[in-house]
Amino acid sequence: MSITDVERSQPAKHRLQVIDCDIHPAMTSWTEVHPFLEKRWIEHLTIYGSHLRHAFSEALSHPRMSPDAARVDAYPEEGGPPGSSLKLMQKQHLDPNRVEIGMLIPLRWNPGSQRNLDFGAALTRAMNTWQVERWVRQEPRLRASVLVTQEDTASAVAEIDARGGDHNFTQILILPRTDEPLGRRRYWPIFEAAIRNDLPITVHVGGTGGHPSAAGGWPSYYMEEHHMVAQAMQAVVASLVFEGVFERFPKLRVVIMEGGLGWIPSLSGRMDKHWNRLRSEVPHVKRPPSEYVREHVWFTTQPMEETGSSATLLDLFERIGWDRLLFATDYPHWDYDDPRTAFKANLTETQRHQLLHANARKFYGLDA
Repeated sequence: MSITDVERSQPAKHRLQVIDCDIHPAMTSWTEVHPFLEKRWIEHLTIYGSHLRHAFSEALSHPRMSPDAARVDAYPEEGGPPGSSLKLMQKQHLDPNRVEIGMLIPLRWNPGSQRNLDFGAALTRAMNTWQVERWVRQEPRLRASVLVTQEDTASAVAEIDARGGDHNFTQILILPRTDEPLGRRRYWPIFEAAIRNDLPITVHVGGTGGHPSAAGGWPSYYMEEHHMVAQAMQAVVASLVFEGVFERFPKLRVVIMEGGLGWIPSLSGRMDKHWNRLRSEVPHVKRPPSEYVREHVWFTTQPMEETGSSATLLDLFERIGWDRLLFATDYPHWDYDDPRTAFKANLTETQRHQLLHANARKFYGLDA
């Protein structure tokens, strides 16, 4: 949701205490990552550039109606794209919203979708170091995500193992538009590495697998493209369940980030119905799919569907599970959720604390 500048200037009705699970940092240019790249790859970037798994190299999956998908007030005065200024991030978001911990989710310059696997691996290492040096070391409230080359599992596993003991990192980031459905066995070594390093897998909308976002092909409008992210997340959850990932890896934890919430109960019920009738096809799925979802999958609150009534929203949270919801703002994007106004419901103080920070604190082991 969006709020006006006047609303942002109003004091909070409740004393804020926030753990934000979705903040998008940006580079001002490729040169920010040069100190962490080998000379060979700096020259590669200069001469050849980046080549993604997409029909239009370096293009987003659909032109954005707002440049960089950002709030209009998020452009730094000193220049650069939204999310590139730590000072502005602190002023607009971290300080006024009392953000205790903010999870960094880099999306642009997508290393996991590079067609050149060696360059993708080098860029992954560089961007992970960039997160720490450029952001986390300068702002102790921030935490990094381990970027991986999911289509090159050997490199992905090596990077997870290299970062696993570094407390600057809280999770492993994978974008859902992979070459194959995420539950396929080619990706299982990544899940094994996640468990070995006690890190959750975070699936944030995005990626460029080269496939159309809609089953019928490329959509005409940004609005359609924006809606398709929920379908992509449903496909991820279904794949993880029916490929037997959660049965094979009982300690695996997955966060579905920025994929919406309204579809979760209906998808779980639909999967249960078909599993009851067709389970002979998937004997490795030993329990109702909804049980795997309830035990292994968490969801971020942004963007929440506007349900129309407080009771409906509370019922949705109850169906998903209050302990399975993690708060996110999506700063600095245009559909940013302000923690003061995001929940259009009469929450108890216990529920508010649970959603805004307690669930994330427990999930990420931040008090350990």
